[in-house]
Formats: sequence, C-alpha cells, structure tokens
Amino acid sequence: MNNCPICFSELIQRDVTPCMDCGGDKSELNHYKDHKFMEYEMYFGQRLVLCNFCDVDFGSYDSEYFGFEKGKRLGLKDFNIVKEYSDIKLMKDKFCTSCNHRLSFLKFVDICRSENK
Repeated sequence: MNNCPICFSELIQRDVTPCMDCGGDKSELNHYKDHKFMEYEMYFGQRLVLCNFCDVDFGSYDSEYFGFEKGKRLGLKDFNIVKEYSDIKLMKDKFCTSCNHRLSFLKFVDICRSENK
C-alpha cells in the first residue's frame, strides 16, 4: 500500500516504535525504551500494540473518528490483553505525514469505520 487508507496521501517509510498509535512520532524514538507495550484485541477482533501512555489516553479520541456513534466512550474497558512485549526494538512501517499515524493504526481506523457503517 502506497497511499493512506484515510486521506489517500502518499505514505513514507520510517523507523517506528512498537506502539501503533504514537510509534511513528519522531520524538518517541528517543525514549521508547521507557514505555511498556501491550498487544490488545479491540474493536471488531482487531489487534493493536499500544504503549502504556496511548492505552490509557485512547479514550481521548472522538468516537466518531472510528465511525462509532457520537458520545460512545472508548477505552481500556474495550480492550482484551493478548500479551506484553518484552523484546522492544525499532522497526520499519509506512507513515502518513498528513494523518500523523503509522499505517498499522490507519488500517485499524479504516476497518472500524467500515464495520460501523
């Protein structure tokens, strides 16, 4: 995939942390080893790896961004822990500079939107 599934901008490849939400943010590359990373099964059976900041902060997203009804509360109550990551290292992923997210997160958003139609 060469284009963002949300805004259709061209994707670039870059180093990322395991967090599928903030992991493409260049500022995270300097202190990602200070975070814990968990894989969660979430909406519609999808899985996301999130750092210990993004999992708690997930509820700050507007539910409509994911295609849910206005006012739906998002958060840890919706997450099932799959596993904790212990071998933490940088990896490569595509990134949308317009949406400011990794492709893995953008695919998650896209599927949520499709399932919520």
